[in-house]
Amino acid sequence: MPLMPERNEQVSDWVIAAELSDLKRRKKKQVIVAGRTIALFLISDQIYALDDVCIHQQRSLSKGAVLHGHVVCPGHQWSFDPATGWSDVEQRCQPTYDVLLADGLIYVDPRPRVHEADAALGSV
Repeated sequence: MPLMPERNEQVSDWVIAAELSDLKRRKKKQVIVAGRTIALFLISDQIYALDDVCIHQQRSLSKGAVLHGHVVCPGHQWSFDPATGWSDVEQRCQPTYDVLLADGLIYVDPRPRVHEADAALGSV
């Protein structure tokens, strides 16, 4: 179930965001990690973390739905791949975060992932 860190960095910088038992109840949860509002999702036994504020209309993704394995924004129904953050509607990417599950606790790396397209543009 855990998503292992993709970067070769210390897990000690990561933040405990929630307990797995809390996420199992509703399958989604809004949390604050290092001052950022992040939406956690439990989809097909995988935990995903995305910026909670939608890049399109700034709506809360944690108040949206999960449909066919994608996170759907409650504003204009943009959907995002929870693993990559890429929108199914536009060529835009929702920030995502690495997640680790240990002893029933969900840890989130407070630094957003750098996606391939972002790295090519030199942005984060």
